Amino acid sequence: MLTKKLFRTIGRYKAQFISMIIMVGLGVGIFLGFNIEWKTLEVNVAKAFEDTGFADYRIVNERGFSAEDLEAVENIEGVDAVSRFLSVNVSRKDDDDIIALTMSENIEVSGFKVTEGAPYDPEDTEGLWLCERYAKANGLAVGDTFSMMYKNIEFSGPIRGLIKSGEYLICLVDKTQLMPDFEKNGYVYISPAYMKAKIGMTFFPQIHVRSGLDKDTMIQRAEAALGKSYMVVDKELVTSYAEAHGEMTEGKAMAAVLPVIFLAIAILTMITTMHRISISEKTQIGTLKSLGFKDRRILRHYSAYGLFISLTGTALGIVIGLFIGHFFINPNSVMGDYMDMEYWDLHMPLWSIAVVVLINAVLVLATLYSVASMMKGTAADALRPYAPKAMRRMWIENKKAWKNLSFATKWNIRDILRHKSRSFMTLFGIIGCMLILVASFGMKDALDSYIDDFFEDAINYHTKIVLDTELTDDRAVAELIEKYDADWTADLGVQIGENTYSMEIYGLEHSYYRFVKRGGEHIDLPEDGVLICERIARKEGLKAGDTFTVSVYGTSDKYDLKVINVVQSIPESVMMSDTYADSIGVKYSKSALFTNVADIEESPIISSTQTKQALIDTFNSFTEIMNLMIVLLAVIAVILGIVVLYNLGVMSYTERYRELSTLKVVGFKDRHISRILIDQNIWMTVLGVALGIPAGIAALQILLVTLGGSYELSLQIRFTTYLISILLTFGVSFFVGLMVSRKNKKIDMVEALKIPE
Repeated sequence: MLTKKLFRTIGRYKAQFISMIIMVGLGVGIFLGFNIEWKTLEVNVAKAFEDTGFADYRIVNERGFSAEDLEAVENIEGVDAVSRFLSVNVSRKDDDDIIALTMSENIEVSGFKVTEGAPYDPEDTEGLWLCERYAKANGLAVGDTFSMMYKNIEFSGPIRGLIKSGEYLICLVDKTQLMPDFEKNGYVYISPAYMKAKIGMTFFPQIHVRSGLDKDTMIQRAEAALGKSYMVVDKELVTSYAEAHGEMTEGKAMAAVLPVIFLAIAILTMITTMHRISISEKTQIGTLKSLGFKDRRILRHYSAYGLFISLTGTALGIVIGLFIGHFFINPNSVMGDYMDMEYWDLHMPLWSIAVVVLINAVLVLATLYSVASMMKGTAADALRPYAPKAMRRMWIENKKAWKNLSFATKWNIRDILRHKSRSFMTLFGIIGCMLILVASFGMKDALDSYIDDFFEDAINYHTKIVLDTELTDDRAVAELIEKYDADWTADLGVQIGENTYSMEIYGLEHSYYRFVKRGGEHIDLPEDGVLICERIARKEGLKAGDTFTVSVYGTSDKYDLKVINVVQSIPESVMMSDTYADSIGVKYSKSALFTNVADIEESPIISSTQTKQALIDTFNSFTEIMNLMIVLLAVIAVILGIVVLYNLGVMSYTERYRELSTLKVVGFKDRHISRILIDQNIWMTVLGVALGIPAGIAALQILLVTLGGSYELSLQIRFTTYLISILLTFGVSFFVGLMVSRKNKKIDMVEALKIPE
């Protein structure tokens, strides 16, 4: 009997049950989806690094390391494996594609995994192992001949195999490129035997180390073993590692803020709705008690409703979560364009399963509590319909202004205060919808502002010419500067405390590169100090007027520098003018030129060129990942608003069924009653929007602070963001109000008025 009643009750309240299932599904799905996103990256990236022997440390010496140096590092206590390593950008023959020519003496360290073709042979003097993504993008296959040029030296040979390497998990030409372009860029590995056969020698400017030692200990032991201080770069500063973990950090930040809102709304909606259904079922509960059913049996029966909703919603949520995870993490997604990984299996953190189980338990317990409150007393007590608490006369009703209010206004005010839990949940749903819309679109505004600041204001050149850092021919560089009427920059690796940064020196006669402070203000390079980026200021606790010390890697040089201003920057950099650098004795070699000339002729000292537009294009591709997430959240926010408001609207209609029929009896037309219902929705929407805007701003600020380790985004919300968010929220509210108000036509006045008080 109770089984039949279960299905009849579900059919009777099908709108509420469907909406609760959707809400639970959305809450669980968003929560799981965002956590699947970062956890999948964490597991698969770690596996890619492990399979290819990604190094923990890189010891750098531009003059190269000998076999004796390698042995000295290998003998350091705590070092697991080492390899001498070379990576240099070369050009594909008869093309302007830039390829990272790579060589690892020990392929178990900073090596690669063959996905197609022959395994690596350290004695091969002719073959190449080419990046799989670049090969497929350019129609190359195993067995084809591939040729590259470096300083008029041709490196050519058959492609032995297609590979993936953790070293190039995120394959960027340099730190200014933000998105890989496998049609133009890739990497290739050769054996030391190949290089020796080609040029008669081998050259290794790096030693890569796999070790569990902390950085300070590694630096100290490497210095003692080598007898000299060299730049020691830990993996956290390597692009592939840093950017991949940056994506994980961003995913965790998003998962810690927005999905929690969905879950909170889903749980509160479920609790509120089940409580109202329990009230509606009070006489049914009394009937069951009078028929001899024990309280325990009745509780089990009604707990099945909560269990059905939670389990069905969770199943839907798992499907949604897997869809969201796959949407962002698959080889054909934007993330697939960004990361060159072999593994794309989805993973979720184990604790998220425990959270979902806990959510189900809470929902079932909420149902039990609601039903238990209706079962108090005898069967006769339970048979009496639920009577809301009597409304006390409000203080405002004693005011003269109250008498001037319309009937509809008075009726709505009393109804809102009489049904506080429903009113609160309606308000909470609107605030949640508005919060997510403002935070989502606001994130896009912050990204757009970031692009405007750097690519419209800071970058004032057409072409960047990257110089070969191994060449020190100042005369040849000077000729290029004169030929292209160029500005220039030099780049040094420095250490502040325990952290490694870039120190950039600029010669800016034409202001082809400019420095922008938060808010868009242009800042000139000072003559008596330096500019630092916001991330350095935050990490090191520095501000304008402070003095700090930098140590230049590979030398014993130290400089005390004064902070003149804090600016925004893409890399984490200390920036100074060439005149200031010369005045304090900084030794440097120019690394890049900036010019407005579009056609750059080939030169032995030019490593590569990059246009401003190409840089903008890579960043636009890079932001597609965030934009997809923003669009997805905005769509879900609208769905959330519709489901929550419709559920609560139907609940309100059910609770006020007799009151609405009374209004019809005394002569109110359907359109007048609809107007009353819609007015209440509009009131709650206005209040929800007013509270949702600051809540959305606060949520966005939390996201921006969390993402501050990777970007220097500022809180920038445009008027159109507020306008679109408000219009969408009001549109949802008005649409739901119309849907619910149409039910007025179905009111049976005779039946409704027979309902006992």
